[in-house]
Amino acid sequence: MARVAFYGLGNMGLPMARNLVRAGHAVHGFDPVPPKQETDIALAGTPERAIQDAEITITMLPSGQHVLDLYDKLLPAARPGTLFIDSSTIDVNEAREAHARAERAGMRSLDAPVSGGVGGAEAGTLTFMVGGEDAAFAAALPLLQSMGKSIVHCGGAGAGQAAKICNNMILGISMIAVSEAFVLAEKLGLSHEALFRVASTSSGQCWALTSYCPVPGPVPSSPANRDYAGGFASALMLKDLRLAQGAAEAAGARTELGRAATQVYEQFVRDGNGGVDFSGVIRAVRGE
Repeated sequence: MARVAFYGLGNMGLPMARNLVRAGHAVHGFDPVPPKQETDIALAGTPERAIQDAEITITMLPSGQHVLDLYDKLLPAARPGTLFIDSSTIDVNEAREAHARAERAGMRSLDAPVSGGVGGAEAGTLTFMVGGEDAAFAAALPLLQSMGKSIVHCGGAGAGQAAKICNNMILGISMIAVSEAFVLAEKLGLSHEALFRVASTSSGQCWALTSYCPVPGPVPSSPANRDYAGGFASALMLKDLRLAQGAAEAAGARTELGRAATQVYEQFVRDGNGGVDFSGVIRAVRGE
């Protein structure tokens, strides 16, 4: 059993922390806006109090600046050798800076963003993409396995964030491609079910189609069956696509489809759809 301080008890963080409690870990949580629902997580009044006796700290925060600002508070208050795990999705350079600050303070650290959405967080089936030293990864692995199904050590500091933004760039592009195919099929008189049955068992197969189909019917668990409520908000997809574009520019990589997908989601969010699941982009493709 580990003593864990968990920061960020929102839609993703709260179920992740609950899975740690179910696995027998002692969890003290902190969020400036405490959860409205009842929880079995012990809530601390300040960030520093949550980390007082912790061996491991996990952060799930909105941005890299939030992470760095919190680390500045936590590092002086943490016990020597505390393992810092950041599961936020942030810029690769910000992740590397978080590692550097932790190292200077005598702490171990990992960047470990996740994929799988709220459903994966609740079910404990998240994918963790982890960057950091081998010893830190080995120490974190049992804890991560309490929250996720697939735990991948991607390399050194920042490698987890690099994997996350590359993965989500693929997802953003492929969702638009799948949406365009369904809209074309509609105009050609081809039913949703017919296209799904063909594409899902042939060369058009991809996760955006078979697990998150943007039209209602073929995949009952898809947000398309709930008027695109819940799931992974378009504003968050736009955030990840922008992170990928920033990294591509810094690295001198050509990502023309990534740039085009970013522009599509920027317009979709500007039109008031930031809270709509990202598969709802099919509405923009239709011109709605």
